Order: sequence, then structure tokens, then C-alpha cells
Amino acid sequence: MPYDPAQVYQPEADTFLLLEVVLAEVRPGDRVLEIGTGSGRVAAALVQDCDVVVTDINPHATFCAREKGLDAVRTNLFSGLRGRFDLILFNPPYLPTQPDERIDDWLEYALDGGATGRIVIERCAASIGDVLAPGGRILLLVSSLTGLSEVREIFAGRGFLAEVVRQQVVEDEELFVLRITRREI
Repeated sequence: MPYDPAQVYQPEADTFLLLEVVLAEVRPGDRVLEIGTGSGRVAAALVQDCDVVVTDINPHATFCAREKGLDAVRTNLFSGLRGRFDLILFNPPYLPTQPDERIDDWLEYALDGGATGRIVIERCAASIGDVLAPGGRILLLVSSLTGLSEVREIFAGRGFLAEVVRQQVVEDEELFVLRITRREI
């Protein structure tokens, strides 16, 4: 399949908001995983100081990330990855999408969050603890369209704390970056 840049999610306000928080959060030497890297813009800013692995289900996105010199794995979320990561980044598909709104192309994987906007977030939360290192952090970008309290509850039900570290109003929604950590016992 030939590479089609139109099938790759290009940096938007959500990308730059996440990048801003990531640059403040990352520690030299962190082992970093970016799930759903899209254009690779966020991860590319980290490769000088960290061991970075990126994933995307979209073959066009993984090609784009490799062109930026990133270690890109084509997979669903983090399926098949080994080891643990100190910092996990995810700007998931968070738009509530009805079946008749689907566009049936690769770019849809970056946008379609299912009827609630949380379907991919729920799948991620179910097993992200398997790849998160002890003391590790997750930075997750969500929208007011997705339901901030519902997302926090999803992670709380899995033993995590989710705190808002940055927010920004963009057009008809508010974007939030959550720092998610394991709840200490």
C-alpha cells in the first residue's frame, strides 16, 4: 500500500497541548511509549533524551513516524509490546461517533471514539497497567465531549488516580490533559 499522508492525523491544538505537558513532565532517561502517534510530532520532540517507542494501528502513521526516525510499531494500542514504560502518552480517538458518521478509512482510527467517545480509552485502561513501570505516569488527552468525570472513573476503577494538569478551550470543546498514576495503597 503506498503511503498516503492524507490518512495521517496532522498536529492540531490537541497535539500541541499534549506536547506542552509532555515537555514539562518527561525526565531524562525515561522509557517513553506514545500510543497512537499519528504524525509522530510529540514523540519526535523526545528522542534526544529518552528511549521512545511509538505505536499506531494505521500503517500510514507508522510509516510517517519511521520517516521521522522513530521506533514505530504497527499494533493496536500496545498489543505485543514487551517491557514497561516510565511515561505513556496517548491522544486517543475521543470524538463521540455514531455508526452512520463513520468514514471507513485509516484516518478514522484517530478520530472515532465510539458512541460515547470512550471506547478506545476503556480498552486502553483495561490493560495499560501491564506496560506501566512502577512509579510510571500516563498523560492522556481527553475532551469535554468525551466526559472528563467518566474518564476519571474508568481509571479509578482500575486503581489509578487521574488529575487534570492542563486544560484549554478550543472551539466548541475543552481539552484536558490528565496525569494518571497508580493509586498508592
